[in-house]
Amino acid sequence: MIQRVQSIWLLLAGLAILLLMFIPIVSSQSNGSEYWIVATGLYQKTNGIIAKTDYFKPLFLNTVCVALLCLATIFTFKNRTGQKRLIIVAIIAMLSLCFWIFNYAQGLPGGIAAVKPGIGAFLPAAGILFCALAFRGIRKDEQLLRSADRLR
Repeated sequence: MIQRVQSIWLLLAGLAILLLMFIPIVSSQSNGSEYWIVATGLYQKTNGIIAKTDYFKPLFLNTVCVALLCLATIFTFKNRTGQKRLIIVAIIAMLSLCFWIFNYAQGLPGGIAAVKPGIGAFLPAAGILFCALAFRGIRKDEQLLRSADRLR
């Protein structure tokens, strides 16, 4: 049912993942330069000049796919079982997104010990939470329909 609350949770999950394209995930400072990771790549700021030093294609593609999966799941409202399966796939994909972020954070100058998490570091966790809440909403819809069937 598209007007149900799980549609809002899935929309929020998709938007949280899309924000990874614009909000720094982790940052680091080394040798007078500031480095930060966004889903599109590694950026460096030296003497006020910002340059993109590396492009992270797997991270970018995974981010786009996860966001589109969350948004596409909204429109499978007629098949609740399939919608629940897609949400589980989205959660697994978000966990793999966390893995890619961790791998790229290790490559920052200074290593993982010098990394400061940004707001973007918590967005995959928020996406997982929103997907879990959508899953819960779908389960409640199924319980509501089962109880309505018993009354007939």
